[in-house]
Amino acid sequence: MILLLSPSKTLDYSEPEHGQYSQPRMLEKSAFLIEILRKKPETELKKLMKISDELAAVNAERYQDFEVPFNLSNAKQALLAFKGDVYLGLEAESFSEADLAFAQSHIRILSGLYGLLRPLDLMQPYRLEMGTRLQIGKDKGLYGFWGEEITRLVNEDLEAVGGKAVVNLASREYFSAVKPAALKGRLFHIHFKEKRNGDYRVIAFFAKKARGAMASYAVRNRIEDPQRLKGFNWEGYMFNEALSSDYEFTFTR
Repeated sequence: MILLLSPSKTLDYSEPEHGQYSQPRMLEKSAFLIEILRKKPETELKKLMKISDELAAVNAERYQDFEVPFNLSNAKQALLAFKGDVYLGLEAESFSEADLAFAQSHIRILSGLYGLLRPLDLMQPYRLEMGTRLQIGKDKGLYGFWGEEITRLVNEDLEAVGGKAVVNLASREYFSAVKPAALKGRLFHIHFKEKRNGDYRVIAFFAKKARGAMASYAVRNRIEDPQRLKGFNWEGYMFNEALSSDYEFTFTR
């Protein structure tokens, strides 16, 4: 089983790095994107990414500072660097060595700059959302740039663990970089909803934390079968059979 997560905009490079690490597998393509981004003035980055002047300046500097090879002096493992809502729920900093090993095999993080990251893949700080309409040759965006490459790697990783399922815990923006019809495993979508005014709705902040918490649950319990995810019970979220189907699992509270 492979679990897919989105990255986060919030990053933390202040904490000491874990000793083990791996290298991103599509770093050459990442470097190609960086060369395009380096040539853009801050005013264009601001408009392209819909960010503030301050963030445009920060990211322009990041693109200029990007350098290979990656090591523990200039990069950090993805699972420990991301600090957004999903990763608050994941609590990877408390993983044991065995947990990290399982996560490395079974969790994959979709990324606009790196394509597909393993948890211990080193990455340098960046901001490049998958939905950014960056002109790359004939491709007017990252979906076209990555094409089939992300799905190819997911399939390779699925085969490596002997898995038969891909569990989508990513946002729509990021999962859109995957080609579902080309996946070599059954695809499961997970939803988290809150009951508000008599109806169930997705509340983004809580849903993101729950996605991370479910990934953590899978890691800590060494879950290989998606059916076992139905036992997830976190901060009031429980499996709702009435709102679920064979490949769409809904958890409510």
